[in-house]
Amino acid sequence: MMKTESLLFNRQGWIAFAILAALILVVMPMSVDVFRLNLVGKYLTYAFVALGLVLCWGTGGILSLGQGIFFGLGGYCMAMFLKLEASTPEATKIQSTPGIPDFMDWNQLTELPFWWQPFHSLTFTLIAIIAIPSIFAFIIGAAMFKRRVGGVYFAIITQAIAAILTILIIGQQGYTGGVNGITDLRTMLGWDIRTDEAKVILYFVNAVLLLGCLLLAQAVRISKFGRLLVAMRDREDRVRFSGYDVASFKIFIFCFAAALSAIGGAMFTLQVGFMSPSFVGIVPSIEMVIFCAVGGRLSLFGAVYGALIVNAAKTSFSESFPELWLFAMGGLFIAVVMAFPNGLAGLYRDHVEPMLQPIFGRLLGGRPTVIATSNSAN
Repeated sequence: MMKTESLLFNRQGWIAFAILAALILVVMPMSVDVFRLNLVGKYLTYAFVALGLVLCWGTGGILSLGQGIFFGLGGYCMAMFLKLEASTPEATKIQSTPGIPDFMDWNQLTELPFWWQPFHSLTFTLIAIIAIPSIFAFIIGAAMFKRRVGGVYFAIITQAIAAILTILIIGQQGYTGGVNGITDLRTMLGWDIRTDEAKVILYFVNAVLLLGCLLLAQAVRISKFGRLLVAMRDREDRVRFSGYDVASFKIFIFCFAAALSAIGGAMFTLQVGFMSPSFVGIVPSIEMVIFCAVGGRLSLFGAVYGALIVNAAKTSFSESFPELWLFAMGGLFIAVVMAFPNGLAGLYRDHVEPMLQPIFGRLLGGRPTVIATSNSAN
């Protein structure tokens, strides 16, 4: 194996990173209109969740079927700030109680709940986007991992929590907007986020954040902590008997994945303009796992491409075959899982990469390289 040239990637890894950056920062903005670019930005918000699942599931062996919880919490935090900015007394003067969100007025609330008050501050909101999902993940992780609950049991419990949170959000309509969610989000610090110019700017902010989170996730993977996660995934008892606190490691990576998901949820709210419980429950959480599985649960780059490809296919199928697109998507998922159990990244590693090795060898100094054996490159 060739010597790595940086703390994060080897040469092939940096090439893959450059290709991804060029695709989302140059190719996409130049090749699609604003509407489609906004759709691509929406797809990229799911890639944050997929990155977290690569660390949590692929590296640590912790399958969470409730990542929609954290995606939704981050999105709701951002939506609360934007909704309060759109609910000034002047903008809501036709309501029975001006100065509160419209859905609260419709449900006969007469004052803003105390836990909404801090979301008048953007600084508090940005902190809450990371802190609230992370704290919630810590509570779940501590309750489960300290009691050595894992495997399929943990996956089912996270799925149940996603269902419970969805029911709670819908049931508390006066405080959360209910089944409709928080809608009619217009401005951020007086900046209209509904214009085409704003959508383009938000797309680039989202793309740069995603690339930064990918680098951060890679730093975790190649660290000693990342190696311990792999060891825990393969031989958890051996790691525990070596004196390591396995439960604390699992809690940390679960919280880290939750924070990544929450960032994606916040960016989703900014780009799409609303947040609802339909992005919190069981179905979206399972779809998020599918994004990671299709791309490759062992590859950070694969997870990003998986989120892009699956969502693009979902949009294409729903537009072309409105009555059959669910069957088409189901067939796509089954085919990929059965034919390529390691996802598209595994397909590339096993079939495409060997053909490209001579080319990379000539480009990188005239000597053969071995890309597939380096997880850090992916």
